[in-house]
Amino acid sequence: MRENPYKRLPPIERKPDGSLYRMTPTQRKQANALIRRECCNYEDGNCMLLDDGDAHTCPQAISFSVCCKWFRWSVLPQAGTLEAEIFRGKDLKCCEVCGGVFVPKSNRAKYCPDCAARVHRRQKAESERKRRSSVDN
Repeated sequence: MRENPYKRLPPIERKPDGSLYRMTPTQRKQANALIRRECCNYEDGNCMLLDDGDAHTCPQAISFSVCCKWFRWSVLPQAGTLEAEIFRGKDLKCCEVCGGVFVPKSNRAKYCPDCAARVHRRQKAESERKRRSSVDN
């Protein structure tokens, strides 16, 4: 019989008062969409890790708190912004182009990953145009 990988995951973080972190309705909606799309243990509203012959509803899908270790350590990191919003451990920044919230990878980040590629491409093109225009013919 195989060992359950769920048991080796670290415990869920708690607030200083010992309570679990809570999600707003918007965050819960995003989390449920993420669970349905990405969680390998979610099947038709049931949690396969809790399966002992009977169908058990996924506790994370019906809760406003972060109560599932698999969700916390395997599914939630795939949505870094949602994770940062819930746990507030990471500072969030607003993108200067689109105004969206993102988790910066460094303290100098000004753009979300989507806009960063476009801005870098535009800046590189401007730099090349300037360099080519200064060449004497």
